[in-house]
Amino acid sequence: MSDLHTATAEFVEQATLIRAGGGERGIDRQHRHGRLTARERIDLLKDADTWLFELGLFAAYGMYSEYGGAPAAGVVTAITVVQGRVCMVVANDATVKAGAFFPMTCKKIIRAQEIARRARLPLLYLVDSAGVFLPLQEDVFPDTDDFGRIFRNNAVISAQGIGQIAAIMGNCVAGGGYLPVLCDTVLMTEGSGLYLAGPALVKAAIGQEVDSEELGGAEMHASISGTVDFHEPDDEACLKRVRNLVLSDMGTETVQGPPIEAAPSSRASSDVYDIFTHDAAKQYDVNELLSCVIDEGSWNEYRAAFGASIVCGFARIGGWPCGIVANQRQLTERVMPGGKTGPSKGANMPAVIYVDSADKAARFIMDCNQKRIPIVFMHDTTGFMVGRDSEQEGIIRSGAKMVNAMSNCIVPKISLITGGSYGAGNYAMCGRAFDPFLTLAWPGSQCAVMGAGSAASVLLQIDLAARKRRGEEVDEDERSAMLKAITDSYSEQQDIRYGAARGWVDRIIEPHRTREELTDALQIASTFPIEGEFRTGVLQT
Repeated sequence: MSDLHTATAEFVEQATLIRAGGGERGIDRQHRHGRLTARERIDLLKDADTWLFELGLFAAYGMYSEYGGAPAAGVVTAITVVQGRVCMVVANDATVKAGAFFPMTCKKIIRAQEIARRARLPLLYLVDSAGVFLPLQEDVFPDTDDFGRIFRNNAVISAQGIGQIAAIMGNCVAGGGYLPVLCDTVLMTEGSGLYLAGPALVKAAIGQEVDSEELGGAEMHASISGTVDFHEPDDEACLKRVRNLVLSDMGTETVQGPPIEAAPSSRASSDVYDIFTHDAAKQYDVNELLSCVIDEGSWNEYRAAFGASIVCGFARIGGWPCGIVANQRQLTERVMPGGKTGPSKGANMPAVIYVDSADKAARFIMDCNQKRIPIVFMHDTTGFMVGRDSEQEGIIRSGAKMVNAMSNCIVPKISLITGGSYGAGNYAMCGRAFDPFLTLAWPGSQCAVMGAGSAASVLLQIDLAARKRRGEEVDEDERSAMLKAITDSYSEQQDIRYGAARGWVDRIIEPHRTREELTDALQIASTFPIEGEFRTGVLQT
């Protein structure tokens, strides 16, 4: 079994555990209260036999262990089809700490709102949350990527004419009460509660004794406060009503198929396991990898003989046209201008971005914007070429040109990390800091400023030098132990699950489903309004 097979099997097992949320006890508790779980609600909400593009499944992975963890950050965010319309669904998972908001819960919801805003997807909130997780309130409450930002986004998204429906199907307390009321339409089920302060806090604050129903029940809000638009008996009726309300949104187009008839890929999707390798000492041809993904006969490689360390081309995936920028993971030939003896030849190292390839990619990105087609960036790079020759050729200038063109794209950018995504190579290939519309990754992929081996050696030398200045002697055994500790720590941080836990990756995918996943991603991206003129500003030429 290949390393990729092993990493994928481990990912599938972990994903299954995460989807269980708070486990059987939490699920049983929901059912005892007559409520469905977040995932059961989404299953009833979405159109039958349609796809579910879940985002942030690994959010908070390995985090908050001192509090028992927070699988998927206690919230499910997913893009799916409801009544024939592509929608963003945000559903609190009350099986995880009663749906309380951890720091990563906020970041995950804000990311979902941003994707929906950019693609003008209606937002459907399935609310069931106890509010802020108080032990971590300082990291949940105040900042621009924290709790309050969600409500700010509600208001801004509404002002932009993007539909928002909130269905309260459980608790909705404290500041969290603003989320549904800042939406266009509010539904509430019998037995749910919507209030700024619960009975206990009201008693403590003003001495008033009041029960939950009188304070913030569905009947009260439907008939007295006028806060709730639709009062529903239970989850099933509420979700049916949400589906009906989605049909009333004439500002959202129904799902459209691809503009060109899809053709199968020339190679089986499962061949990716035979082609790809994580081993830095081995090579593979990214063109072979692409043949497992793109529609047969659709590939038009751009400047194939020039700047070969990056492969660029126009293609279709599932009938959806796109541009592809992919790092080449095999040794390639480079022809350089010569003098009297003619051009000279050299070799490009695998996975490295050279001056000519950066120039080519920048020009190709501009062409994709001219053609108004989304761009798929396929990462497997160690970064830009270093050294005297590369610096004298202007690698920084060429790299900046590529970064500039990529940063200013007006078309959707989709990133797929298959292998390594290191340093400035991550930036140039549309890393998280550069507003990718969606970021996907394969199990076992890695993202960091540099590889663990190189980073550990640098960090060790710095530590040893500091110890030497203090007059401390380090023997070989201690040195080896220090190197191992640093390497292990850095390896954990470059693991793609570490990045996914912190929201740097939207979705980890099974490699043999890459074609299917990118087809869905491009269909979602087709709702993205492409506006304005593509401009780069000043380029260093």
